Amino acid sequence: MSMRGWWLLFCGGLSVLAFIAWTIARTDRSATSESTDSSVATATAAAGETAHIAATVFFGSPDGQALIPVRRDVPLAGNIVEQGRQILTAQLSEAAPPPYLGLIPAGTTLRAFYLTERGDAFVDLSPEVVSSHPGGSLGELLTVYALVHAVTANLPAAKRVQILVDGKEVDTIAGHVDLRRPLTPDASLVRQSGSK
Repeated sequence: MSMRGWWLLFCGGLSVLAFIAWTIARTDRSATSESTDSSVATATAAAGETAHIAATVFFGSPDGQALIPVRRDVPLAGNIVEQGRQILTAQLSEAAPPPYLGLIPAGTTLRAFYLTERGDAFVDLSPEVVSSHPGGSLGELLTVYALVHAVTANLPAAKRVQILVDGKEVDTIAGHVDLRRPLTPDASLVRQSGSK
């Protein structure tokens, strides 16, 4: 083979080696990019998790005589009405932590929540709040005011709360507390967990 043939063969071999090196480098860069993209996607997913706020919900004291405020994380909502719904959903669905007592009848759900510019909040509950309530004047009082306090303690714009059942105004839940008008909070019913 002539010198020129060897030279062409040598240059061709170098070209093939250069192409292989370029392909390997490109593959490594692509893998690094995919790894980075995966890390970014994971970070974005973590950042996309729902933000929460600390809200106060209310349970019955162990002796059944007062409301006990308990802090709970609830999802952060985009506006005050949605935030009210999140807080009330927590109030209705949260099981009372020992030794506290649940005050909302099992199966009760939130149908709707509204807030007027005057600060009147309307809490529309499912019929179970009436049909499953155990009764008793103090039990009914604590049920009603657990809802009133859950709204007013967490939403400063809400000054009064009116409870509706199945989309309608009702006189009472169990025959003792007048629900025909909006109610304001009653601090005398609230006991801090450490006090008697």
